[in-house]
Amino acid sequence: MSETEVILDDETAGIPKLPVVASILALIGLGDAVYLTVHHFTAVPVPCGLTGGCETVLTSSYAEIGGIPIAAFGALAYFLAFSLSILTVFGNRIMWTLFGIQTFVMAAVSAWLIYLQAFVIKSFCQFCLISAATSISLFVVYLISRSIGKR
Repeated sequence: MSETEVILDDETAGIPKLPVVASILALIGLGDAVYLTVHHFTAVPVPCGLTGGCETVLTSSYAEIGGIPIAAFGALAYFLAFSLSILTVFGNRIMWTLFGIQTFVMAAVSAWLIYLQAFVIKSFCQFCLISAATSISLFVVYLISRSIGKR
C-alpha cells in the first residue's frame, strides 16, 4: 500500500465518524429544544438553578416569532441537522454540504441569541446556552470534516 493510499484511507475512515457525532449532538439539541417548547406551551416554569434567568429570557419579547417559540424553530432546525447527518452516514455526501449550510445558520442565530441574552435581556437561560453550545459544536464538527478532507 502506497503512502497516497494510506492518506486516502485515513481521510475516508475519519469522515463517516463525524456525521455520527453530528447526529448525536443534533439529538441532544433536539431534546433541549423540545423540552423548552413543551414548557412554553404548557406555561410550566423551567427550573433554572445555574443561571437563574431562564424565566426572564423565556418570557421576553425575543422568545417568540409570530406567537411561535424560538425553541420550536430550534427543534425543527435540530431535526433537519439530524436528518442531514444521518443521510450522510448512509452515504449521501451532498447532504453533508447541506448540513454545513444548516449548521452555519444555526450557529449564527445562536450567536445572535447569546448577544440578546447578554446585552439586551441581561439574563441567561442555561437551556438556551446548552442549545447555543450544541449548535456551535455542530458547525465545528462540519468545519473539522472540511479540514480533514483538505489534507
